[in-house]
Amino acid sequence: MKYLIKNISIVNEGEIFVNDVLIDGEMIARIDRSIDNDTNATEINGEGLVLMPGAIDDQVHFREPGLTHKGEIYTEAKAAVAGGVTSFMEQPNTKPPAITVEELEKKYARAAQCSLANYSFLMGTTNSNYDELQKVDYSKVAGVKIFMGSSTGNMLVDDKKALENVFTNVNAIIVTHCEDDPMINERQKQIIEQYGEDIPAYFHPIIRNDEACYKSSSFAVELAKKCNTRLHVFHISSAKELALFTNKIPLKQKRITSEVCIHHLWFSDEDYKTKGNLIKWNPSVKTVYDREKLFAAMLDGTIDVVATDHAPHTMEEKGQSYLKAPSGGPLVQHSIQAMLDFYDQKKISLPMIAQKMSHNVADLFNVVNRGYIREGYFADLVIVDLKKPQTVTKQNILYKSGWSPFEGHTFKSSISKTFVNGHLVYDASDSLSTGYGKFDESKFGKRLVFNRG
Repeated sequence: MKYLIKNISIVNEGEIFVNDVLIDGEMIARIDRSIDNDTNATEINGEGLVLMPGAIDDQVHFREPGLTHKGEIYTEAKAAVAGGVTSFMEQPNTKPPAITVEELEKKYARAAQCSLANYSFLMGTTNSNYDELQKVDYSKVAGVKIFMGSSTGNMLVDDKKALENVFTNVNAIIVTHCEDDPMINERQKQIIEQYGEDIPAYFHPIIRNDEACYKSSSFAVELAKKCNTRLHVFHISSAKELALFTNKIPLKQKRITSEVCIHHLWFSDEDYKTKGNLIKWNPSVKTVYDREKLFAAMLDGTIDVVATDHAPHTMEEKGQSYLKAPSGGPLVQHSIQAMLDFYDQKKISLPMIAQKMSHNVADLFNVVNRGYIREGYFADLVIVDLKKPQTVTKQNILYKSGWSPFEGHTFKSSISKTFVNGHLVYDASDSLSTGYGKFDESKFGKRLVFNRG
């Protein structure tokens, strides 16, 4: 297929400009002020619309295998492309966990059969799977995930010798979840002794406080500096941690980078009163002060990437008491819209959104030929209508879990079309009564590859 997008406002590499874009097969063939349609391309009128590179979400949990009552690669990738997320990097804490090459490759094989978005799966670590880490071809795998905090299954890595061995000898990007379990367990014990086990969700940031985050993340950063590791720290949630990172050098020169998630930019501890367990994440959503400092750090380059940590659970699971309810929530369908609401509030520019959700992710992980709107790059693109609001309802939520912490919120902008490898996979121009558009599931996404020369 060929598509010619006419007169659309392109957001790319720090600029906004009106041009035509020709998509030929999987690739962006041409970008120019005026392109004649002499190749029988399907023409799309882009006037009044915005074209952005599809988001690359570097942290999602799609729950397959073993936890598919919560979500599946198919369902969650479908929600992703409806939200303009064209590529994802999925985490290893499934059942069984992806801690061997065999289990890791099973996930890739499954995604090739059903994922509407492009995909990569991170290799998981334990205290004893170092030999498996050495077998991985990291030109085809995004990186190695280390849970230096609570996790599903046997994936908490707390042996300092094992950590130092991985940080020193594994030639890959090391990605970490940083919370200090002993501090958290002791704090929870104190709270239960004082208040009993029937405690509300607003105790979550008190139990999982900034000190627990800082102790773990500072240890990871210290170890990375000692071992000259390429370290990426997931979901920074507190102002205290920001001192560990820098904006003094360009991203491509950084050895230590960081990410912030949508929920830590959007919610605060004030929201536990109305949202309860629906905003129970690890690390926790913290204070308004933390939220403001995280946003500022994202803008000034101290934090490099915006992602979701999409981690669905059923409403039945979330409806349990605080201590029993699992942490995590679904976000990938609404991440771009959430950032566009910040744009509407004049808190962030469109080029900065593209930088944090697309350009920087591609650069940080060395993704080949994605993350930018450039001739010769894969046509992973999203067309946004900044003037078409959309209210989140149960009818238009596409997650298998069927709920969203944004339910009832009206976003100022909506996703009009999503292309994955030049394939128009999602088109909302002919929306159904459900409030979302049509999917063309005749083609699936591709495995991401990485330039790790």
